[in-house]
Amino acid sequence: MEKNVYDSALERIEFIFKEFDNVCFSISGGKDSSVMVQLANKVAQKMNLFYDCLYIDLEGQYIKTLEHIEDLKKLSQIRNFYHIALPLYLRNAVSQLQPKWVCWNPSDKDIWIRPLPQNSINIKNHNFDFYEKPIEFEEFVPAFTLWYKQKVGGKIAFGIGIRTDESLNRWRTIASQVKETYKDLQWTTLLKLNQKEVKDVYNFYPIYDWKTQDIWGCVSKYNFLFNEIYELMYKNGLSIHEQRLCQPFGDDQKNGLDQYKALEYETWEKLLNRVNGVNFGNIYCRTSALGNIKSCKPDFMNWQQYSVYLLESLGLYNKTLMLHYVEKIKKFLRWHKEKRGCNLEQIPDKADLKLESERRVPSWRRIARAIERNDFYMKRLCFSQNKSDEIKLKEMIKKDNNLIDYTATTDKHLKQFIEREGLINVDRYAKEENKNESIRKQVSLY
Repeated sequence: MEKNVYDSALERIEFIFKEFDNVCFSISGGKDSSVMVQLANKVAQKMNLFYDCLYIDLEGQYIKTLEHIEDLKKLSQIRNFYHIALPLYLRNAVSQLQPKWVCWNPSDKDIWIRPLPQNSINIKNHNFDFYEKPIEFEEFVPAFTLWYKQKVGGKIAFGIGIRTDESLNRWRTIASQVKETYKDLQWTTLLKLNQKEVKDVYNFYPIYDWKTQDIWGCVSKYNFLFNEIYELMYKNGLSIHEQRLCQPFGDDQKNGLDQYKALEYETWEKLLNRVNGVNFGNIYCRTSALGNIKSCKPDFMNWQQYSVYLLESLGLYNKTLMLHYVEKIKKFLRWHKEKRGCNLEQIPDKADLKLESERRVPSWRRIARAIERNDFYMKRLCFSQNKSDEIKLKEMIKKDNNLIDYTATTDKHLKQFIEREGLINVDRYAKEENKNESIRKQVSLY
């Protein structure tokens, strides 16, 4: 008789415990990894064995997620729980001028979203020989893997709670016919770092064939612990297939950024002060306006009101940038008054779209779209790159050396500024990008 997914997962985990010397499970506080580790605990309890867990705390997370993590820490068979709360560079897809932010950055302690978790591995107490200063999340995971192997020794297995029905990339991870597996088991993968195999270290995916319905069916039938934020998401209108739980500012995760405001307003308020672009991202999180010329002005606002609203939202996370745009807009309006006799009250809310695109007529719609695009030089208002702009940009970078990223803009003048100021070695950047892309593919399943 064909086995159900529950019994199959238990068999896979039991097999791993028998075959490997040390087993570690990567958990995120999400439903999949949560079910996976609780299945593992049932098996380990029966076999009188113990396992480890890795949880990377990204600071900007739901309170409910942290409460759930604390509950999972109490599982009976956990040997070591690595609760990582180190400064790491994370993607910030809601700001073109601050494409990354650093979680748990000591210099930002006064605006941390929450206090440093008790019993966490942090900047003051870690013993990682590979960590000296903030590194990319994608760099930390493989570095930790090697550190863990050296620490515990033997054959190592890392449990990853992914399901193939979630994405094509996850399906490819399981279905790949060119990967190295453990004893020809398709739900295992030999770990590779920088295209080199890591001997005796494998990832395994015990719930790869589960559906979303299976996850919640298991939680209900066996009374498993679960993150209560999912229940709030459901009440807020998201189906069980739409719910995602990740750090909120990544390229995909930003699409659910407005959930923070609806579900945990106290967390949302702290996010506004913590990460550049949060409120701006919230405005557009259900649209294509972020990084796109398409506008999503509310129907109840005219374009002038919308422009002011955008500037105010921008000012919540970067007052200097807001004032920079205000100054540009004032000069734009003053020029049209002096050269064309067009007073402020005569600026149309919108004009002929073709004339606007050719920059031949002023309008509030044209101004609003320049702000939407985070057009630093305000080229859409006929400004060009100049020294005073560059001085401002340098001052802003002094305050935040992670303010601007070569990959975060299509503006050729901004790219030239980055190259000229030595903020990036372009040749080395190309090599590093190829290397990082390889690493991202390996750790994107965390």
